[in-house]
Amino acid sequence: MTTYVLTGPDGLSYRGAAPGTLGGHRRGRLYGRLDCPAALRAIAHGGYVRERVFFADEATAVAAGYRPCARCLPQRYRQ
Repeated sequence: MTTYVLTGPDGLSYRGAAPGTLGGHRRGRLYGRLDCPAALRAIAHGGYVRERVFFADEATAVAAGYRPCARCLPQRYRQ
């Protein structure tokens, strides 16, 4: 069985049976879609990967203290 490393609402990592639906950047405390153009560009240039985290859902990302990405979640970011 495949397991995935996710970040919980307490900010700690745990193993889950399902992949995350959102990705984030630990140092920047940002979360966004897995297909976020800004994140994909950073990854392509060799950055971001070491600080990458994954969340099961948006509520977990917010509970862990992360904020929405302005690029891929502009409406949530403005709120």
